[in-house]
Amino acid sequence: MMMEEPNRKDKKGVLGRYGLIVSVMMLFAVMIIFSAAKIVFTAEGKKWREVGEKETVIRDRVILPKRGNIYTFDGKLLATTEPLYSIYMDFWADGIEKDTLMKYAGDLSVALAKKFPDRTASQYKNVILNGWKMRENEERQIRENEARGIDKKVPIRSRYVKILRRDISYVDLKEIRSYPFWNQRSNRSGLIAEERNARKKPFGNLATRTVGNVYKDLDKGGASGLELKYDSLLRGVPGVKFRQKIQGKWMDVVEKPAAEGWDIVTTIDADIQDIAERSLRDKLIETEAESGTAIIMEVQSGEIKGIVNLDRIGEGVYAEGNPNAFSYMNEPGSTFKTVTVMVALDDGVVTPTDSFHVGSGLFQYNKRWVRDHYWRRGQDRGYLTVAEGIAISSNVVMSKIALKGYENNPTKFVEGIDRIGLRKQLKWDVPLSGIEGTSSIRFPDDKTNYWSKTTLPWMSFGYESKIPPIYMLMFYNGIANGGKMIKPFIAKQFIEDGQVVKDVVSEVVNPMMCKETTLQQIQEMLVGVVKKGTAKVVASDYFSVAGKTGTAQIASGGGYGGYYVSFCGYFPADKPMYTIFVGLRKPQGVPSGGGMAGMVFKNIAEQIYVRKVQLAVEDCKVDSTLQKHPPLKNGNWDYSQTVLAALQFPVGNLEQAADWVKVKHDSITYQPQAIVLNGFLVPDVREMGARDAVYLLEKSGLRVNLSGAGKVVSQSFPPGQKLVKGTTISITLQ
Repeated sequence: MMMEEPNRKDKKGVLGRYGLIVSVMMLFAVMIIFSAAKIVFTAEGKKWREVGEKETVIRDRVILPKRGNIYTFDGKLLATTEPLYSIYMDFWADGIEKDTLMKYAGDLSVALAKKFPDRTASQYKNVILNGWKMRENEERQIRENEARGIDKKVPIRSRYVKILRRDISYVDLKEIRSYPFWNQRSNRSGLIAEERNARKKPFGNLATRTVGNVYKDLDKGGASGLELKYDSLLRGVPGVKFRQKIQGKWMDVVEKPAAEGWDIVTTIDADIQDIAERSLRDKLIETEAESGTAIIMEVQSGEIKGIVNLDRIGEGVYAEGNPNAFSYMNEPGSTFKTVTVMVALDDGVVTPTDSFHVGSGLFQYNKRWVRDHYWRRGQDRGYLTVAEGIAISSNVVMSKIALKGYENNPTKFVEGIDRIGLRKQLKWDVPLSGIEGTSSIRFPDDKTNYWSKTTLPWMSFGYESKIPPIYMLMFYNGIANGGKMIKPFIAKQFIEDGQVVKDVVSEVVNPMMCKETTLQQIQEMLVGVVKKGTAKVVASDYFSVAGKTGTAQIASGGGYGGYYVSFCGYFPADKPMYTIFVGLRKPQGVPSGGGMAGMVFKNIAEQIYVRKVQLAVEDCKVDSTLQKHPPLKNGNWDYSQTVLAALQFPVGNLEQAADWVKVKHDSITYQPQAIVLNGFLVPDVREMGARDAVYLLEKSGLRVNLSGAGKVVSQSFPPGQKLVKGTTISITLQ
């Protein structure tokens, strides 16, 4: 019994202590629950949540959408969006250690200088060390303020120190993440890669005025061309995300994903565009013209396959500038004579065989002289028929046609132009301002555009009106298209998430511009212009051409200064495939619509014919000046062989195996010669196209700055020079 008493006391003591512990723990639990409830349901809790969120969450950050791509008709990229990264360091990163930073700062700087040589290794090291010193100064200032009881916020600039001057690609970003010190987790390395979208044109300046540009700040969208016209579709819809700190590492959490912009498929054919640019540029350089334009349109579809707008920016240097195809608001000159004859034939005023006296090419009306281009020669040509007047481009014949039919009723003449469709106001695929891209043709009762006593005869041969090239192209294409006038267009398809949401078809401006008999007569006359008229130099041995030359003085300051020469026509004349307009503004020398603009037409047409119709080799006359065997660019031999085989052109043997070759034509065959590459020397990319040249240079470790279009004519580092990887080489194409 004596032993049981102490045991009971011990047991009671244990239970008492256990009860006390449980009571204390329950008290703590109640306090925790009370505090949690206070934080959840009271204003004080709201305050602490805001503080916590401020430290661990950054809200309402915009997710930039990927801007839509712009393609050629067959899927080649004309403009695309690629991510670029701005590189910073956060010297307040949680895991960054001073000793490790100091140990690897030198090695990191050397690696950066080798990759991005716009700074030396010592300069990179100074940037990094100065960033750390900035952090230490900020820490010191914070401690001093706390010690003094000063409630003043210290600006923290060392959280966001820019290390690289320029933005880099994702490939470069992956590489620098392997560099010393930066090969750690971001919270230890402090590396920040801030992504932004940038616009890239894989074909360089090809069709750049038509494709257009975007603002440097991509958020502002398109600045010109298709980029501006369809900016609302291309730009997409921004998303929303917030950054949250999880286990010491910042992570992005998407609240609303961004919607990518629509893609646009254009009608542009990259090959035809390249042909047109090179042909026009060569003639502009030869004639020292101020500017020029060339437009190639597919006859039946209305699709613009190539459109070139070149302005002189320096001696012998031309680049895409103004939208000349739409903004050349000039008097068209003799290309308008076809309009006059069409109206007169349709109204029964004349027939193709009616004749008019022209004499020596001078005709006076209301004390103002109408002159033909041959008037100074004193040659008496007697009478010319309407067809002959078109062929030799007689101003006198056109004036007398207009006066015969419309002198007492000029309104009827302009109504005939209306009937064709040339006064219709149309909207185009590129943004324009003012009267650009519209025809400005006078009307007799127009109070703002005075109709004078001589307006009618002068209008008949292409003065007193302003008609941009795109309208003349549309008119002549209507003649080629059996009288059906359709509006030229560039944007062909709109694609959202890989699905076509809109197909664009040609808009019919006028289903029949004139009577069937009138159309046939006009077509015969335009063939005559090339066979025996002012455009004889445009004739081709391989297909028939129909068209009309134009030479007009340019109105300037109440007088005239310089000439505008043009040619508009189609080929093959018997079965039209393409209509082409070419215009040159202020060429030097004797102005000639045939010899200047017409020769550009011929060069473009024959090269298109070779590529699209694939002439058999037996039809090719090697000694001809008509380029049946076009020059071949240097470059990848596999690609060249494929093209030559498709065209059935004869090819010589490659003496030694090689991927890259120079190709010469020896009047019989194409002779390849191997390009020997040395990984330590700058390769020779002259005479190559942009794609091959850029690929070869970048493969060698160089960065490429490209200007122009065509083939490479110069490179800033000469071939064979010692190669320094990471440096930038500039190449010029023409």
